[in-house]
Amino acid sequence: MGKFVVKETKTGVKFDLKAGNGEVIATSEVYSSKSACLGGIASVKKNCVGAVEDQTVEPIVAQKHPKFEVYTDKAGEFRFRLKAGNGEIIATSEGYKSKPSCLNGIESVKKNAPEAAIEE
Repeated sequence: MGKFVVKETKTGVKFDLKAGNGEVIATSEVYSSKSACLGGIASVKKNCVGAVEDQTVEPIVAQKHPKFEVYTDKAGEFRFRLKAGNGEIIATSEGYKSKPSCLNGIESVKKNAPEAAIEE
């Protein structure tokens, strides 16, 4: 079972979504308050049902929000970001060496986020 881990940083509060094995699947931005961070978690739980928009192949088939966007970073690694219904980025992934691993990360978010406990 996955869990959201809320932690304080020097500049605010953020969360990591961890899979049952303890691996970080997705990370949030830094929020100004704990309540804003908890709102971000609620948004991930609500919006993790979105389709996948693969931005690594042409032509890009645009998907409606909420959605997961798969893209390559400057290092050539695959990453995803989860966007809410309003288009805001609410969670991002680590870099993956392969696209299948990145897609597995998305599936893990879809599986773990809806029922994940919140740990502070």
